Order: sequence, then structure tokens, then C-alpha cells
Amino acid sequence: MIRSTSPVLVTGAAGFVGSHLIELLAREHTALLAWRRPEPTPLPASNGVRWTDVELLDRPAVRQALEAAPPSAIYHLAGAPHVAQSWQHTRETYEVNVLATHNLFAALHELGLAPRVVVTGSATIYRSQARPIREDDEISPASPYATSKLAQEMLARRVWEEDRIPAILARAFNHIGPRQDPSFVTASIAKQIARIEAGQVPPVLKVGNLEPRRDLTDVRDTVRAYSALMRHGRPGVPYNVSSGRGLAIGDLVQTFVARARRAVEIRQDPALLRPNDVPLLVGDHSRLTADTGWEPAISFDQTVDDLLEYWRARVQREA
Repeated sequence: MIRSTSPVLVTGAAGFVGSHLIELLAREHTALLAWRRPEPTPLPASNGVRWTDVELLDRPAVRQALEAAPPSAIYHLAGAPHVAQSWQHTRETYEVNVLATHNLFAALHELGLAPRVVVTGSATIYRSQARPIREDDEISPASPYATSKLAQEMLARRVWEEDRIPAILARAFNHIGPRQDPSFVTASIAKQIARIEAGQVPPVLKVGNLEPRRDLTDVRDTVRAYSALMRHGRPGVPYNVSSGRGLAIGDLVQTFVARARRAVEIRQDPALLRPNDVPLLVGDHSRLTADTGWEPAISFDQTVDDLLEYWRARVQREA
């Protein structure tokens, strides 16, 4: 556990993963600093968490914020998270994932700061394999999002090798759970079912490609992995954050439909098909487990139940 009078910093703290990480860290740290992109909505109120608006694309603003509150450790979660949207928003994807990361590390170097930094990369950088992927397997990014995450990781590796800022490289496979944006498949399915149950839409579940197999980890396990890597991860070494199990999207859909409180028709929507969909993406987390002791703890069934309950409550509130 990291103990320091300086705050632990989380970038992208207002996002899906960030919200779960903040909850985890708030139980461990007395000083926690949460950065989000400037926006008109009021800053969240949290006990023991100091929220700050910081635009990571504004290099002087990043330096000023770090100088005002030098962190003892950094979880760098800020980024553009969506593979499908990266085809339409390529420039923004590279800016938020690569330039923002450069600005963060450049400011740390200029200020002479060298906290441990967990950089949350992506397993989409890998070439698909017929078995669980290991960290030394072939790299072959197949989308603008994936290439941006590879560039981000290369930046982080360089700052460790040249500037001796200890960057820990997390390659996260798909993570799911409550609060995820419904543009992602499991949240989309849960939201649609909740709206069908509430009688807001016809009983038709719209889905994309049902063939790909994905490694799905509960986001609450994912943030535990990030915390474990902050404590025990080796700088400059990539770590898969994954469950080690592959599930076909079609089987995922059936798991949700089996829990629906109304009969649901499944219908494929061409608008939800991606230009380039990797057929199989499953990760081997042996290195992460060996170095940190981390293991996934939350079952897929529990995640599905929690997702449906989250969207049922949200749909009811927003009705």
C-alpha cells in the first residue's frame, strides 16, 4: 500500500473505470487527487477525494497542476476508450491517448518528479491468437484506437528507459460492469433489456457481430489489478489484465436474454458491425498473477446480474 503525504493522482477519474478505481483507492489513501476534463457540470463531492479540472492536452496546465500538488503515484486512465468510434474520430483518439500521455510525462520530467505511473493500455494491440495471448506474442494493432494505445505504451516505456520515471504497463482486455457507457456491447445489451422490461421500446434486442470471442473481466477486478501493479509491477514490463477465459458475443447475449423479465427477440443491426473485428482476443494473466498475486474474483454471472440491476434502476430513475 502506498503511504505518503503527497496525493495519489488518478487521471480520467470521472470515467467508467476511474469511478471504480476512485472507490477502491478511497478506502486505502488519505490523500487522493482526481483529475477530469474541464466541463460545465459541477465537480463531484467525495469524502477524501480532491477533484480538479485539468485538460491534459494543455501542456502548461498539466505542469501547473502537477507543480501545485506533486503526486506520490499516478494512475493514468484518461483517454479515448472506444475502438469503433476511433474510425470516425481518429484525430481525437490520437490526441487524447498519445499527446495527453506525452504532456503528462513531459511535465513530470521537467519538474524532476518520478512517481510510479500505471499506464492503462489495451490488449487490442495484439494479433489474434488461437490460445490465450501472452505479453511476448505478436503485436498487430488493427484500428486507430489500437495503434494509439501502442504509441502510448511506447511513450511510457521510453520515459522509464531514458528518464527513469517508473511506468508500469497494463494491457487491459475487455472490462465490463455497472456505469459503463451503453456504446459498449454489454452495457448496450443490459440497457436495451431494461428498457424492454419497462415497456419503453419493442421487445427487440439489437446486436452486432455475434461471432467474436472476448475475454471479459469485471471492472472491479480490473481496478484491483491496477492497484496490485502499482504496488508490485515492474517498470517497463507489460502486464495482461484479463480473466483468461473467452466468451462468444452470441453466448454473452444469450446469458443476458435468459435473465430478461420479458421475452426478447434478438436481431442483428448492420449499423453495429465494425469495419475490422478481431475474431478472438483472450489473455493469459500468468505474469500479473506471478508478480502481484492478483486473480479475478468476480464471476461473469455476478457481473451480468449487477449490470442488469444497475440499468433497471437507471432506466426507472430516468423515466
